[in-house]
This record gives sequence, structure tokens and C-alpha cells, in this order.
Amino acid sequence: MRIPFFKKKAKKQRYTIAFYNLENLFDPERNKNTLDRDYTPTGIKKWTVERYQRKLAKLSKTITRIGEEKHPYPPVLIGVAEAENNSVLQALVDTDPMEDLDYGFIHFDSPDERGIDTGLIYRKKFFKVLHSEPLALMVNNAGGIRDTTRDILYVKGELNKELVHIFVNHWPSRRDGDVETEYKRVIAAEEIIQNIESIKLQELDPNIIVMGDFNDDPSSKSIQVLKEGASLFNAMETLHIPDSRGTSVYGGKWNMFDQVLISNSFFNYEKNTHSFDTAGIFDHKSLKEKKGKYKGTPYRTFVSHRYMGGYSDHFPVYTVFTFNS
Repeated sequence: MRIPFFKKKAKKQRYTIAFYNLENLFDPERNKNTLDRDYTPTGIKKWTVERYQRKLAKLSKTITRIGEEKHPYPPVLIGVAEAENNSVLQALVDTDPMEDLDYGFIHFDSPDERGIDTGLIYRKKFFKVLHSEPLALMVNNAGGIRDTTRDILYVKGELNKELVHIFVNHWPSRRDGDVETEYKRVIAAEEIIQNIESIKLQELDPNIIVMGDFNDDPSSKSIQVLKEGASLFNAMETLHIPDSRGTSVYGGKWNMFDQVLISNSFFNYEKNTHSFDTAGIFDHKSLKEKKGKYKGTPYRTFVSHRYMGGYSDHFPVYTVFTFNS
């Protein structure tokens, strides 16, 4: 009797891409070119080597677990915000358990007066950098003086040999009022749209990933301008529930400032391409305050100048993609 041969079904290859605002990841050394005096051992926050290393350990452990409820392997790409310099990102990827996963990173110093920048961390096994550059964000304050805000980080590379374009953002804050500063974030959206249009002149249906702390929610004008102007899909749009769920809290309301938007090219299923699978907020219980009036909110490193010893004032967000082999 002939036994029929059944071809074993190939296991799906899935990859997590994440974004995480690291909440003021400063080293304890004084940099006279930026306003980092608070984050020194003698500064108001008493930022010692021990506190710095404790934060690195917490962040490293968290980053390797982002998205674990949907996909058990560490992210291949992580956009980050609020990193002071190359030194802190090098220290982060050299901290267990990240050190065993051969992560590299891209970072440029930006004109931000506090010295906090964006960056991209990537697993060298899966991602090859072809080009990277900072995109200056030219916005002025109401008085016509330039707002020295963070640059947008642009990275072109190959994810499993498929070409992708990544923009990592930390848009101007709402410190002077959300309505009063809205125009700055709209300008940021328009800057990205212009860059995507330039890419489209060179490539047919390019793969675009725009991630960051946008300091605006999915429903905000700036995000709608970006989404519609660049024809992007916002993977975070349905996750935001202002009364109960988001990535950060202000005034008792949840915000969804941390988002990942992707091009429609990630909805094809052609061989050797990546397709969007799912998205989420990584709000594991370990990242939350356990008690008190802040129970359930992000377990922060500081509340004002009071040291809490937590992770960040933001939860990470992530997307999962399937590689069509």
C-alpha cells in the first residue's frame, strides 16, 4: 500500500516593529551644550550611575518583551524617543538581555535644547541599513523665533531583503497649549508627506513606516493630515479609548500619542514581502503603577522631581508583520 506524502506546512515568519518613548534617557554626565543639569548626580533629580543603570536594565528587559502576547520573539525594529546621545543607546543595547540579540542603532544629535533625540534600534540579523539622515523640522514659535525641536530620523533599509523607508518622530510638545501649538505638528506632518512624495518619484508603491510620539492623538488634525496626505493606514486608531486606554495619561485622560502608521503596500501578500498582521499597546502589568491615584498608569521614572524608579511615562506600541515566503 502506498502511503500518501503530505508536505509539511511552513511555519509563518512574523516580525515585530515597535516604538517606545524612553522618558528622558540621560547619562549622568554633564553636557554643557544641552539643558541636562537636572540629570546629573548633583542635579535636582540626583541622577546617579546606579539610577541610570537601573533604568537601562528595566528598558532593556521591556524592549525584548514588546508584543510578546501576539508574537513571542523580540522586536526587529524599535523606534525610540528621548535618548540623549549615542552613549545611552550603546549602553542600552549592551545591557542584558538586549546584548545577546546583536542590536545596532542609528542616532543623530538634534538641535533640541534639552538634548533628547529620536533613534532606531535594529537587529542586524534581519535589517540592513542602506541610508540614514536627520530631517530638520523648521518651525517657529508665535514670536517668529525658531523652535529648536527634535529632528525627524529617516532610515532606508532592507528588512529581510525587502526595501523599507522608516521615519522616527518626536513632534513638538503641547507645553504651551494643544491648540496654540497645533500648527507645529501640522508642519511636521507636511514635512513627512513631502519626503514620502519624493520617495514615490523614485519607487513604485514604496513600503513606508512612520512611527513616533506625535504629541497628538489619532483623531488630531496633524495625524489626519499625515494619514490622508501620505495615504497611510494608522494601526493605532482603534486602540485609543480616552477614558480607559492609551499610551500616556494627562489630566486624567488617556492619550494615544505613540503611534505607527504604514503604507498600503503592507496589505499585499506577494512572495518575499511583509504584510501587516496586528497591532497593540504593550501595557503589561509590570509597566503599570500598582496602587494609589495613579494605579494602572505608566510606572514612571520620575513624577516631577520625585524618583519613582519606574520605566517610562509612556507605554510602548507595536505592529506585527508576516513575511510571505
